[in-house]
Amino acid sequence: MNQLQLFLPCAAGVEGYLATEVQRVTGLSGQTGRAGLMLHASWRDAMKLNLHSRLSQRVLVQLAHEPYRSEADLYDAAASVAWEIWFTPRQSFKIDITAQHSPLQSLNFAALKVKDAVADRFRHKTGVRPDVDTARPDVRIFVHLTTDHVSIYIDTSGEPLFKRGWREDKGDAPLKETLAAAMLAAAGWDGSQGADLPLYDPCCGSGTIAIEAAQMALGIPAGWARRFGFEKLLPYQSHVWQGIRNEAEDAVLASDGGQKRFKDGDAPFIFGSDVAHRMVDFAQRNAERAGVAHAIEFRGGDALQRMPPCERPGVMLLNPPYGERIAAAGVAGQRAEFRADPRTGRYGERNERAAPRVHRVGAPAERPVPQGMGREQAQTDEGGSDFFPRLASHWKKNFSGWTAWMLTPDLKLPSQMRLKESRRVPMWNGPIECRLFRFDLVAGSARTKPAADSVPPVTPAA
Repeated sequence: MNQLQLFLPCAAGVEGYLATEVQRVTGLSGQTGRAGLMLHASWRDAMKLNLHSRLSQRVLVQLAHEPYRSEADLYDAAASVAWEIWFTPRQSFKIDITAQHSPLQSLNFAALKVKDAVADRFRHKTGVRPDVDTARPDVRIFVHLTTDHVSIYIDTSGEPLFKRGWREDKGDAPLKETLAAAMLAAAGWDGSQGADLPLYDPCCGSGTIAIEAAQMALGIPAGWARRFGFEKLLPYQSHVWQGIRNEAEDAVLASDGGQKRFKDGDAPFIFGSDVAHRMVDFAQRNAERAGVAHAIEFRGGDALQRMPPCERPGVMLLNPPYGERIAAAGVAGQRAEFRADPRTGRYGERNERAAPRVHRVGAPAERPVPQGMGREQAQTDEGGSDFFPRLASHWKKNFSGWTAWMLTPDLKLPSQMRLKESRRVPMWNGPIECRLFRFDLVAGSARTKPAADSVPPVTPAA
């Protein structure tokens, strides 16, 4: 188990940040491609990445990568995998399959052939076929088809890694934790500067950005409060896993002498606010479950009226609302919406942008009262919105010296706000292509010339 081929899928545009994170966690370098990173690592590294990674969606072990022309080839590729060293026939499993430009006509039939191959191998080896459970399987197997190759993976994560284990209270269309971490990485904020660089989310909703930031500042691993799929696989050894968790706990305690550690009674430098007091309550309860309530100050208040939460200028990081009912969705949001199959509301296999990911969602959820806005503002936004120009005016008047980072699918938002962005980073919020805009706020109008779309340099996949 010391020479595994791991694949870590991530949102498109995040690959470079993920490579940096993997290097920090494991000391290993990987090869980045579209929406993911491949690396050679050990079983121990796979467990550490599940615990620590804030940017990857899963940690997958590649077990086969073979050419194919028909469903029979898929059967042969899956039947050649030694599944008996990963799980037992007493455990249930599930097949998830995705495709990019596959010549096969039915992914359902392709998945059935892989399922038969796994079950038949167990019957041949043990005389017993494992059960299939599509709802709560013990083991998840991922299959990805390209034009002429099939890749087969076994999942070590279980639930997607954005499910940190602390979010029980949430509003409409909550921001995924992995995307919040990507926004923080792009903004270059990791909490290491302490109170010298405060962080503020004026549209905090259920607190995702602030909580993710606080855990980073405290050194709390992303997966500290959850379980993982590898705990049900045969290579799992509880004492090894406990040792990894002990190392992580020791690292948190060792940071006490630096700036990455809050103590009860210290003044927080991470702040969040929302116009809906119900959402502020949700955020506070989520922060308590995440172990960072003492490190964040949440308050209610309209984003158009809230003043800076502290005297020192810092970083604002926000994901303003957008969706079918919000004009800020712009052309990019409409394009994403129309890529869905109108008969099912699902995104088609030919639109799959990464391996191995499954899009089983429809258009972005509506927000009757968007986070950070009052009901009147939300209604005004639907018909041509003056919210964002008013927000920009409020920032220029009261937040001089701050840096604001805003994630949106509307490429024309800077002109609507009458601000010039100093940077724009492409990111994907699920199927929606977005930009993370940076605004350097000064009194009056910002005159910084916008940079071209940029992402961290990545190495093309072989």
